[in-house]
Amino acid sequence: MEQLTILRDLQATLDYLATIQRELAALPPDLATLDAKVKATEKQIAEKTKALDTARAQIQVKSKELTQAQKDEDRARAAVKTTSQKLQYTAAIRELDEKERLKASVSKPLKALEITVQALEQALAALEIERVAAQAQFDELHAIFLEEHSNQVEGRKVLLVKQTKLQAKLTPAEVARFHRLANARQGRAVVIVENGACSGCNVKLRGPIFFQLKEGKTLITCESCQRTLFLP
Repeated sequence: MEQLTILRDLQATLDYLATIQRELAALPPDLATLDAKVKATEKQIAEKTKALDTARAQIQVKSKELTQAQKDEDRARAAVKTTSQKLQYTAAIRELDEKERLKASVSKPLKALEITVQALEQALAALEIERVAAQAQFDELHAIFLEEHSNQVEGRKVLLVKQTKLQAKLTPAEVARFHRLANARQGRAVVIVENGACSGCNVKLRGPIFFQLKEGKTLITCESCQRTLFLP
């Protein structure tokens, strides 16, 4: 059956690609250290960027509150200047004191937020310099590493081309199903039947299923793990 042949070829291609990828991902200690440093720096940048965005959003809120508090204080100050009666003047002074306290309660945390933003911006700038330097060093050494493993790199290119050609012979739904199963089943979407059982999950095939598989008229999938099955 042509479809089964294509799926088996696609599975073999995926297996070879996984092997090559493991070899290329097995970085030597110096490269692994640099890679870890780049990732750690990127994580710090992401965390500080999030904190910076939060602080900036809080500044916007506090700035609006401060603007309103300043308007309230200005009105209270104007009321003090225009009040002549003693009782009204005393009340106006109390009102002004209250508005000044409210403004101060907004102004102080706003100032703290502005200092925080400045510190975060400086930290981010330093981290970006560190990340760029580490990334450049990693890229330089990684290029040498890939050159030393040129056979695997070239093999990966050939296999990726083959994978694309094989997938073009299948429907989008078939390709999607294959990769969904491969991702869910440790990279194995198509498996051989051994001793009457699915070699993927080791579940015995029922008689009618095994008979249909031997007939080879249609694709047969494991009733347990849904992998596509084939006989040796």
